[in-house]
Amino acid sequence: MFDLMSFVKSLSSLPGISGYESPVKEIISREWIGLVDDLKTSKVGSLQGLRRGTGKSPRPSVLIAAHMDAIGLMVSNLKDGFLQVTNIGGIDPRVLPGTPVIVHGKRPLPGVIAWNPIYQSSDKRTEPAIMLESLVVDIGLAPSQVTKLVNIGNPISFDTPPVVLEGGYLCGHSLDNRVSIGALTACMNELAGTGQYWDVWALASVQEEINLGGAATSTFEIDPDIAIILDTTYGKSPGTDGWEFFELGAGPTLGLGANIHPYLHRRIQQVADRSNIPCKVEPMPTDSLTDAWAVQVTRSGVPCMVLSIPIRNMHTPVELGMLDDIRLTARLLTEFILDLEPDFLFRITWDD
Repeated sequence: MFDLMSFVKSLSSLPGISGYESPVKEIISREWIGLVDDLKTSKVGSLQGLRRGTGKSPRPSVLIAAHMDAIGLMVSNLKDGFLQVTNIGGIDPRVLPGTPVIVHGKRPLPGVIAWNPIYQSSDKRTEPAIMLESLVVDIGLAPSQVTKLVNIGNPISFDTPPVVLEGGYLCGHSLDNRVSIGALTACMNELAGTGQYWDVWALASVQEEINLGGAATSTFEIDPDIAIILDTTYGKSPGTDGWEFFELGAGPTLGLGANIHPYLHRRIQQVADRSNIPCKVEPMPTDSLTDAWAVQVTRSGVPCMVLSIPIRNMHTPVELGMLDDIRLTARLLTEFILDLEPDFLFRITWDD
């Protein structure tokens, strides 16, 4: 039986930053190989799995895409045995001092992100701003040893192990977007034996955090009829009361904006209402900041929908999500796929 929490924990235990996704791809491959009819890796490293439908060929197809890459760091310079760094993807440097990391040099090297304490500041009365340029990674070796083991350009991943908290919460690095990989995998498990009519493509895309390249290239190759993009969104926490933030435990959000096809939005809302699956509408007035932008404009265009799972502490080494939200997202996906009729495509019109 599929253990969703254990699977997401294992995903959050692994590196896999943008451009270096192989470690996490391997564990996803092992889970997906028994759930799909065909499994392959794209030319740029994305994982593509096809679960064939039961309808008469040629069948319509739906792409379910979730990016597997994560934010991280890269060695930009070696100075006196310390590693100066730059970011891979968006990172708030204020949360980094004291974070354990792994430097992927000639061998994996444990380290910690360091910053001069405030009592060493030139002005002890005020707290200096924390900038990435002022941080270094300390791997505890002499300069001569560091130069033998580390090169400029080596990636650095967070090494904060996942922790299960009370109430079904999971805290760790890379929950953006490993929770969505968990939801997609749970959906593929739920589809087993259902005989869904449509072909279903499962996509674990690469490089979403930097250029959307994995989703763009795989969508071009697969050429789906419609697509559902899974990602994370901002969870509510103290001081976050704006419309951009959503309660954990209240289900996924349904994107609404220019990247979203209005017919797909309405249909998924109907499925959620009929299945008693809680969800909230998430305004996406410009770019959805997800793979949907790349998927939507591939070839002659692909009708897209975005489902997002709320997490706290976005783009930090201690992101926090809730298992119930992952399960609800998987269930909504499954119900939507099983609800796709043979003539569904003829009903899709852009009516805003």
